[in-house]
Amino acid sequence: MRIGAHVPTHGGLMGAIESARTCGAGAAQIWGSNPRAWAHPNVPLDRAEEFRSAWAEADIGPLFLHAPYMVNVASPNADFRRRSVGLARATVELADSIGARGVVVHAGAGGVATDRPRAVEAAAASLLAIAESAVTTAVLIELTAGGAGSVASTVPEARELFDAAGNHRSLGLCLDTCHLFATGYALDADEGVRECFAELRSKRLAGRFLLLHANDSAYPRGQRRDSHEHIGQGHIGERGFAAILSQPPMRRAAVVCETPGRLEDHARNIATLKRLAAGRL
Repeated sequence: MRIGAHVPTHGGLMGAIESARTCGAGAAQIWGSNPRAWAHPNVPLDRAEEFRSAWAEADIGPLFLHAPYMVNVASPNADFRRRSVGLARATVELADSIGARGVVVHAGAGGVATDRPRAVEAAAASLLAIAESAVTTAVLIELTAGGAGSVASTVPEARELFDAAGNHRSLGLCLDTCHLFATGYALDADEGVRECFAELRSKRLAGRFLLLHANDSAYPRGQRRDSHEHIGQGHIGERGFAAILSQPPMRRAAVVCETPGRLEDHARNIATLKRLAAGRL
C-alpha cells in the first residue's frame, strides 16, 4: 500500500516531484490543467517524456491525475457532456504520456432524481468514450457524496454504472472516505467498515478498486456534505481509518490525501495514515 497526497505542481509538472518528496509521499495525485477551467492540458510531448523519466527515477510511487471539476459526464446538457468528454480525454492523453496509473473522473450528476436512469445512461456513454481513449492509464470513476442528481454514490450504484458502460477494461474505481461517509457508510465503526468492503466484494468491484482518497469528514455521517478534514480530526476518526486501511482490498490500492492545507499538513496526514496502516492507534 502506497500512501501519499494530492500535491501542487509549482512551476510545472516537475514541481510535483519536489512537492511529493517534501511531504514524504509514496503516491501522488496532481491536476493536469486548471481544475476550474475548460482549458485542456498543454504539455509538449518532449516535456511529458522528460517528466515521465524524472518521476520514474525519483521512485516516489504511483501517480494519478484528477480531471478538472468542470467535467460532468452525466450532465443533461449534451454540449456540456461533449465538452466534459473532450477535457477528460485530453487529461487521459496526458496521463498516458507521463506514465500515470490513472485519471480520476467523478461519476457525475444529472437533473432531478427522477431522471437518474437517463443520467446513468449518459454517464456510461461518456465514460465509455473516455475509456476508449486510454492506452495504459486507467479511468477511475470516483463515487460522489450523494448530492442532488448523483449518478453513483454507493457501491451498488457503482456496479450499475460499470455494467452500463460495458465494464470496459480501462475503467477502475476510486473511493473517497469523506464521500462514502457523507452518503451514509459507517466508516467510523469497525463493523461499518467491514460491511462496506464486503459490499465491494459482493458487487465484484474489489478488483477494480485502485485508489482511495483518504479524507476525514467535517460533518457527521449521512449529511451528504463533502467537506474534507485532516485525518483523525473529523467524524471518521483514527479508529475508522485504522479499520479501513486493514481491509484486504487496500493491499493493492494507493492512498492519497486530499485534505486542506500546506505540504506540512500533508506530511502529518501521511505520517498518521502510515502509523494507522501499521496498526498503531
